[in-house]
Amino acid sequence: MTISTVPPDRNLPISPMRYDPRFQVETKADNFDLASAFRLVRRRMIMIIAITVLLMTPTVIIIAGLKPTYQAWARLIVHQPLATSLGADDSSRSDLLDAKSETERLLSRSIAERVVRELRFNLRPEFNPALREVSLVDSIRAKLRGLFDTEKPTSPSRDSVDAIIPEYYRALGVWHEDKSDVIQVSFTSYDPQLAAAVPNRVISVYLDERKFSVSGRLDSAQEWIRQRITEQQARADIAREAARNYQESMDVVSKEDAQDERIKSLIEVTGREGKIEESRLEVKATISTLEATDNASVAAENIAVPDNIATKQRDLRAQEQDLARLLQTYDGNAEAVVDLRGKIEQSRADLNLATKQYLRTMRAKLAALDHEAEAIQSILAEAHEKRTRDAMVQTELTRLQHIADKEQTALDKLEDQRRDLAAKAMLPGAELEVLSPASVPLASQGRGRLFYLVGALLAAISGAVTAAFVIEMSDRTVRSFDQIAAMARTIPAGLIPRLARWENSKTMFEHMPVPMFDEAIRTVVLSLKQSNGGKLPNSIVVTSAHSGEGKSLVARSLAIELAAAAIPVLLVDGDLKRGKLNSFFRSGLVHGLNEFLNGRADVRDIVYRHPSGIDFIPSGKFSLQRRVRSNGLAEIIEMAGAAGQIVIFDSAPVLASTDTVHLTALAERTLAVVRWGKTSRRAVEFSLQQMKSSRNSEIVVAINNVNPKNHALYNFSDSELFSKSLMKYYSFKA
Repeated sequence: MTISTVPPDRNLPISPMRYDPRFQVETKADNFDLASAFRLVRRRMIMIIAITVLLMTPTVIIIAGLKPTYQAWARLIVHQPLATSLGADDSSRSDLLDAKSETERLLSRSIAERVVRELRFNLRPEFNPALREVSLVDSIRAKLRGLFDTEKPTSPSRDSVDAIIPEYYRALGVWHEDKSDVIQVSFTSYDPQLAAAVPNRVISVYLDERKFSVSGRLDSAQEWIRQRITEQQARADIAREAARNYQESMDVVSKEDAQDERIKSLIEVTGREGKIEESRLEVKATISTLEATDNASVAAENIAVPDNIATKQRDLRAQEQDLARLLQTYDGNAEAVVDLRGKIEQSRADLNLATKQYLRTMRAKLAALDHEAEAIQSILAEAHEKRTRDAMVQTELTRLQHIADKEQTALDKLEDQRRDLAAKAMLPGAELEVLSPASVPLASQGRGRLFYLVGALLAAISGAVTAAFVIEMSDRTVRSFDQIAAMARTIPAGLIPRLARWENSKTMFEHMPVPMFDEAIRTVVLSLKQSNGGKLPNSIVVTSAHSGEGKSLVARSLAIELAAAAIPVLLVDGDLKRGKLNSFFRSGLVHGLNEFLNGRADVRDIVYRHPSGIDFIPSGKFSLQRRVRSNGLAEIIEMAGAAGQIVIFDSAPVLASTDTVHLTALAERTLAVVRWGKTSRRAVEFSLQQMKSSRNSEIVVAINNVNPKNHALYNFSDSELFSKSLMKYYSFKA
């Protein structure tokens, strides 16, 4: 936006002037670039310097108190004894101990206590807290802790190791390199001799501790293994005795020949049983065949029969053949035929009789075979029972012998372990190879105090700049018309620069040339003219959202400017609770606006005519609250208009008094004063909403107390009003 810094010519006629707002505001997004950041740092330079100094003060104290520290280190590798690796059965076994475990051994409490005692750490204030002087911070911390802790803290003993050990561990460093088996031991101290002595002493004590530890472990293990061997020997003897007693009590045959004889006998009986069964089947088949038919001769033909029966069968067949031949020659009644038939019948009868006798013989034989089979079955059942019992007994005996063998194996393993422990007891606990012993450091550790001071300064500046950016981004106060341009029906009136204290302390009526301030007041007057159709409004209310924003300064400055232009002005102190304009005019009037509104004074009694040509009405007594003249303010406006005066009301803050809202509805124009960098945008927007009415639809806004030097460093469009060239033009001196 642009502001004309040249006041209008008061000799020109006012009526032809048309309404044209002095400020044409176009809201646009700020481009935050490197130049914007640089300007932000410049306008927040004081705050950045203050934060930097605040951060650097304790840092400088701490760095100044730093003492040069020295660090020495030793590098080593810990091996298993060579004889152990040579005697190992597993060829893949490494000859290096676990480096991580050995690192923990180097950090053990026992080694730390020995090193602390042998190197007399208790006589060094660096590691013994009892020898240090109590600092102011520590004393304050102890007192604050005593307020909440009823128990009185005990002071550390001078020779107490418990207080020295934590300091020792802070200075000691033991670590294992990931990609190798190298272990490094370092120590940091103010004394370079001590820094070199500690790592070497730690390694020496570690070897002693390792030797004593291994020896003690081996002694304990040997004692334990001896007890285990004694117990295992007893268990092995019990197992062997149990197997022997069981074998004797059960008469277990253990010889292979006796076993073979029993098996051979069992096979023979089994074969005999099979033969008997085969004979029984044959006899049963014969008997079944003989019993199945009535004709013995026919039955005898189908089975194997004795020779006598076979002979009779042949004779019978021969006679039947002869009979057939005779019947071919003779008839059936022939004597030869009849005789031959008689013989055949006799032969058949003899064959049947022989067959029946053979059947009885077979049945007797079958009975004998059944009896013999039963005897064989009894023998086999007894043999199988005995064999099963022998198998169970043998299984139990085998189990007992297995237990005895297992106990003996465990005893043999324990004996091997005892011999292994005895061999290990003759070896050292570990073999140590020191790659580089610790030597006395020639230079201190770190980069020096100057480096830390520079680093701390850069860090403090970075923190301060970051804080400045955070504060700047969280700033919600009004600093430009660009920020309030979005508020509807507002007319920008101008940026009023701040006055120095010596300038503001004057009565404002002495000769005090402040060109830029005067020009800003003229710009406000011009804006009031343009917003009112080209002529000055008859009544103007000057107010603000909060107190302390400079509305009284603006109100009296407007009155002085109008009076200097020979325009009749009536200035009214409308702040009925905290009006202070009378301290500048020093009217000496007893009554004021409060008395007039309460009916205790007339208008002639409250008007003071100042030599500058300004008529002034003070606020009066603040204690009066009752209002008799409800239209008193309107009467004053009418009276001033009849006299050809422009009345200016210095009212109370709009958010603090409803009188201001009422007054803005009576006046032609309202001038809202906003303090640069103090008034929040939310307060401005809310106060403008309170003051807007049908008559007072447009409100003129002026930003007061602007810091020209800082405002020029912002990225606002109206920052060009305070550029360096204009500052030189006004000969402004910050």
